Amino acid sequence: MFYFLLFLVGFGLTVAGGVSIIIYLNFVPAGLSFYDYFIFLKGRIECYFFVIGIILMIIAIQKLPVK
Repeated sequence: MFYFLLFLVGFGLTVAGGVSIIIYLNFVPAGLSFYDYFIFLKGRIECYFFVIGIILMIIAIQKLPVK
């Protein structure tokens, strides 16, 4: 049950981080280059949620029992 909960938390973090990354893509048409965009993402904590969520989901998938 713990790994299922871990998977759900990871999924939620991945969605939150992915949505933030997509929302910040709106800065590119406003004049930012892609290099500046990635530098900007590096400084935003909510964009790290995407990576943390994927790691948590990978851990949970590997530990879930297969029936």
